[in-house]
Order: sequence, then structure tokens, then C-alpha cells
Amino acid sequence: MPESEIPSSKASFYRSPVHCVKHSNYFAIYDDLLTKYANTSFTFVEVGVLDGGSLFMWRDFFGSRARIIGIDLNPEAKKWEKDGFEIFIGSQTDPEFWDDFFQKVGNVDVLLDDGGHMNDQQTTTVLSCLPHINDGGLLIVEDTCTSYTKFENFSRFSFINFMKKEVDSLQSRFPGL
Repeated sequence: MPESEIPSSKASFYRSPVHCVKHSNYFAIYDDLLTKYANTSFTFVEVGVLDGGSLFMWRDFFGSRARIIGIDLNPEAKKWEKDGFEIFIGSQTDPEFWDDFFQKVGNVDVLLDDGGHMNDQQTTTVLSCLPHINDGGLLIVEDTCTSYTKFENFSRFSFINFMKKEVDSLQSRFPGL
């Protein structure tokens, strides 16, 4: 792909016609992880679409061939369906929501969790979604910094501690590493 055609998530962010909130240090990470999906047919899911701006950002970044699905608690997010997005309303802490979601949608290629930032929200999302990510796909959890805050997240049950135990468990299969 010629350099002039390589998408930039930051440029797409600024082109979004609807308000969007993203940490500026995420753009380089998005570009590094997600550029390979630009102008391809794949399924992208974002948990937590808030005002809808990120939906437009992702459409601009990935192109028209991407299937972009948003998930939010707020039923008003359904209004973005008129713009060609699929929107599901539900709680990311509800395993039954996830079961129903994946029965309707099937497996996905990329899931970005920018929804709730509480431990149970992030953990349930990972546990419920990981089996439904296609081989070679990605599950990205944003704002894991909340595991270090005192807003009911800072504990031995934080999302970061949960993930560390999972990684340690995976690595324990290879004690020579």
C-alpha cells in the first residue's frame, strides 16, 4: 500500500462528523495493530460507542468494506443504525447478552472494549468474547489504567491482576522460558 494510502486513526478521528473521545496516545497503537484491516472485509466491534463519533472514525479508518458493530447500554445509540452501523444494546457484564450477541453476529475479527472501565465489565467482556474472536483476530481492552485507581477497581481482583494470572497460567505451560 503506498504511504499516501496508509490510513491514520488520528486523521480519521479528526474527520469524524460526530464528537468522539479518545486518548491521544492510542492513535499510534491503533495504527500499529489495525492498519492491516483497512480496506478489507472484516467484522469490527466496539463496546461503548457513547455519542457515536468513534463509529464514524472507524468507518473512515477501515473503509466501507468493514462491518462495524457498536454495543452500548444507552438505547439512544440505535440512532446510528440509520448511518449503516449495526447497534446492539446491552450490558457487557451480562453473559447472556454476549451469548445472544454472538448467536446473531457470529465470530468477529476485532473487538475493542471501550465500554465500562470497572473490573467486572472488562473481565466479563474478555471471558465472554475471547472464544468468539477469529483466529488471528484481536481483543483490545482500553483504559486498563482504571485497575490502578481507587474507584472500586484497585484491589487484588482488578482487571490487570486477572489478566496477569491468565498470562502467568499460559506461560506456566512452558517452564523453560
